[in-house]
Amino acid sequence: MIPDMLLAVLRSMRPRQWAKNVFVFAALAFDVQLLSRAPLTRTIAGFFVLCLASGTVYLINDLADLEKDRVHPVKRNRPLASGALSPRAAIFATLLLAALTAGASLALAPTFAALVLLYIVINVAYSFLLKHVPIVDVLVVASGFVLRVGAGVTLIQVERFSPWLYVCTTLLALLIGFGKRRAELTLLSDAANSHRRVLDGYTVEFLDQLIVIVSGTTIIAYALYTFSADNLPGNHLMMLTIPFVIYGIFRYLYLIHVENLGGAPEELVLTDRPLMASIVFWGLFSLGILYLA
Repeated sequence: MIPDMLLAVLRSMRPRQWAKNVFVFAALAFDVQLLSRAPLTRTIAGFFVLCLASGTVYLINDLADLEKDRVHPVKRNRPLASGALSPRAAIFATLLLAALTAGASLALAPTFAALVLLYIVINVAYSFLLKHVPIVDVLVVASGFVLRVGAGVTLIQVERFSPWLYVCTTLLALLIGFGKRRAELTLLSDAANSHRRVLDGYTVEFLDQLIVIVSGTTIIAYALYTFSADNLPGNHLMMLTIPFVIYGIFRYLYLIHVENLGGAPEELVLTDRPLMASIVFWGLFSLGILYLA
């Protein structure tokens, strides 16, 4: 019984979503400290703390959305909605995870702990209120990615980290967020509002306009970063990574517009080989330029 409950708690923490926490490594990688033992160790520890924090948030979100998830074609299979995990057990697990997150984050750095707390507070507000407000809901989700990047900055002593990465992270997160809303609207069709109230404030046409704006701005912002950021090599070799970013964005647009996917962006990254390849090659080229050029 207890192993089943622990497994249900783990599933509710959504380990697949923890991949988002890799953004905490941005400061370490782009400040050229990836090979330094102490900063790497602290950032890895920060990654696991953020996994605890995000798991806490997902449990809170599932508790808040319990009734709606039960009638959702996909979310009804979640442990809470399916009955595999009782609300009482979920509340206990949430409190325990919150306590562990607080202790571990404080042990790393007070500023890091403050950002983790802000992340949890914003997401709790999202679960109960902000997710019902069109546009604001996606902005809040995007803020989570920016906070992850900022959290990584607090864990090490940065010297060459560029603020441009905050801009690029924000825009990329907005693109993914609006793409996800479009996929949900398409999937649920006329019953969208009964599953997620905020979808009543969107139309496919409106989301398509937002996606066009954000995708174009993301490419421009990243291009500007590659030849204007102070932390990059003066030979401008980072511009060689622009094609990978362009292809990755175009591939994502293809998936959400042609394949009608995008409802689970983390699964797209892990299952769509062309998209995964563009990310891997971008990462390899970027690290090679930063560390070897």
